[in-house]
Amino acid sequence: MDSPVDRLKNIVAKLRSPEGCPWDREQTHQSLKPHLVEECYELIDAIDAGDDKEMQEELGDLLLQVVLHSQMASEESRFGLDDVATVIADKLVNRHPHVFGETRLPDSAAVLKQWEIIKRAEKQERRSALDGIPKALPALARAQKVQAKAARVGFDWNEADGALEKVREELREVESASENRLQEEIGDLLFAVVNFARKRELDAEQLLNQATTKFRTRFHAMERLAEARGLQLDSLTLSQMDLLWDETKVAEPEGLPPSSFAETVSRVSVQDG
Repeated sequence: MDSPVDRLKNIVAKLRSPEGCPWDREQTHQSLKPHLVEECYELIDAIDAGDDKEMQEELGDLLLQVVLHSQMASEESRFGLDDVATVIADKLVNRHPHVFGETRLPDSAAVLKQWEIIKRAEKQERRSALDGIPKALPALARAQKVQAKAARVGFDWNEADGALEKVREELREVESASENRLQEEIGDLLFAVVNFARKRELDAEQLLNQATTKFRTRFHAMERLAEARGLQLDSLTLSQMDLLWDETKVAEPEGLPPSSFAETVSRVSVQDG
């Protein structure tokens, strides 16, 4: 009886066969790139939600992408899923001599340092400590990766306070920037904020996603509150919208879901500020 993975491989091979699905047969490595990125983010959403059933489904969708790419390569006699699995298995064993060999390391910092040494030995064509960072990474994640790589060779603040002072410095430069320098200075400020987050062992990409989600939740609550009072949001002044916004925030410490915000604060009338 086939293992679940073998069954999946056979299903994908059938989908890609002349008797299979027209859509699947048309796909290429390039055409699947957007789907691969989308599946990664859907998995992240499931992880953040703590939903095991959703995680299982999204992990399966991501695995499907791996199997599809491997199947397409095998059709051209380049490599297959077994080759992909062998490469990552060999890499894990080679980069963990403290687990699969005789050496032992005291902590995660030592593990990361050893990992970089082994990786550089494997990829001798890389000349810079910053080589190997995907250009297609989201901007915040790419900035944090660049900073972390530079830090591993010692180019880093000793403490987070230094990175925070750099944020203040960049903010002052934004405030005083001329029009033709503003874009560059805002970029420097964003880079500095990411660096401070990294020094505090926080993930800048996740932090911005969380902040965006919080804004969406409050904005939706503000829309519902306006609707409950018979108001058109786009006809209100900014001061009136600010009052609604503040009302939605009042409900948040009570642990109420966003759908309850409007009902909780609907007794408060909107006044023109």
